[in-house]
Amino acid sequence: MSAVSVDGLSIAYDDEGSAGAPVVVLVHGHPFDRSMWRPQVERLVEAGRRVIVPDLRGYGESAVVPGKTPLAAFAHDIIELLDQLGVERFALGGLSMGGQIVMELHRQVADRIRGLLLADTAPWPETPDGRRTRNEVADRLLREGMRPYAEEVLPKMVAPATIERLPAVAEHVLGMMLGTSPEGAAAALRGRAERPDYAESLSRAKVPALIVVGSEDEYTPVDDARQMHELIPDSTLVVVDGAGHMPNLECPEAFDQALLAFLDAL
Repeated sequence: MSAVSVDGLSIAYDDEGSAGAPVVVLVHGHPFDRSMWRPQVERLVEAGRRVIVPDLRGYGESAVVPGKTPLAAFAHDIIELLDQLGVERFALGGLSMGGQIVMELHRQVADRIRGLLLADTAPWPETPDGRRTRNEVADRLLREGMRPYAEEVLPKMVAPATIERLPAVAEHVLGMMLGTSPEGAAAALRGRAERPDYAESLSRAKVPALIVVGSEDEYTPVDDARQMHELIPDSTLVVVDGAGHMPNLECPEAFDQALLAFLDAL
C-alpha cells in the first residue's frame, strides 16, 4: 500500500504493473474499498497494463472525513493522486458510486480519459425519495454502525445464488462493508444524495464506453444500463448473466473478458 497527501488527507492506493504500460484507473463503490478490484488488477497486470486503484476518502485505508462528501471531492482526490504520480492519460472505470465518480471525472477532465468503464451504475440525479432515503441511511449508520446495514444489503450487493455458490466472495463483500467507517460511508451517502445529472455530459462523450451490468442487479437494473447505452454514442453493453450488483467479483471471468477486449480496442 502507498499513500499520497491531498489537501492534508492521506489517500491510500495501489499502483501495479510496468511504469510505461497503458494506465487503467479503477474506482470502487460504496461501502467497499480498493480490494474489490483485486481480481481485475491481477488480470490486467498480467495483460500488460498498469493499474491504479485508490481507496476513496472515508473508505479502506484512506483518511475519514465526517460530514458530507460530494462526488466532486472524490474526483478531486483522484485527479490529485494521478497528478502526483505523473499520469496524464488513462482508461477509467468504476462500479456503482465509483461509476458516478467516473462520470464526474469525465465531466471535469474528459480530455485525459481514453475510455470509460461504467459498471452497475446510472447517470441520473437522485430522486426526492432517494435523497431522503440516503440521508436516513446515513443517520442509521452513525447510530447503529455498519453491521446491521451490511447484513441487510448483502443479498442485494451480490445475487443470492452467489452467496450459495461462492461463499468466499460473499464473505469478502461483507468484510469490506464491515470494515468501512460509518462516518466515511455516511458522508458519502449525504454527498451522493445531491449528485448532479451526468446524462448530458455523457451524451457528448468522445471516447468509447463499456457498460457492464449484472442480470440480477436490483440497485441499477439492466433497463438502466440499456438507457445509458442508448445515451452514450460509442458504447458497448454487456449483461453478466447471474450476477448481482458486483459482477466483477461474482463472475470475474466474464467481466474480465469484456474489460480486456474493450481495453485492447482502445
